[in-house]
Amino acid sequence: QVQLVESGGGLVQPGGSLRLSCAASGTIFRIMGWFRQAPGKQREFVTSITRDGSTMYATSVKGRFTISRDNAKNTVYLQMNSLKPEDTAVYYCKAWGLTSDYWGQGTQVTVSS
Repeated sequence: QVQLVESGGGLVQPGGSLRLSCAASGTIFRIMGWFRQAPGKQREFVTSITRDGSTMYATSVKGRFTISRDNAKNTVYLQMNSLKPEDTAVYYCKAWGLTSDYWGQGTQVTVSS
């Protein structure tokens, strides 16, 4: 059974940092990534990474967020630096499978003073 378990969200002040983790079980995914959804807005792409380390970033987070993965642990990480209030959202891990896509349960990130 495929499962994505996220952790690491929380409350942080503007300019602060957080690191999210997403551990996958049940299969190995070639591509994993993160989306986010702010209140009243559509879910949007944040970043993705392939097994060989190729990455993509949304323009809004480029230079501030870094995605990485540990293939041995089947885990992907999102290091978020220089956080802004507009980064406040529920962050979802996504894994692209051969025939289906999978989502984590989401973790809240709140950037506020």
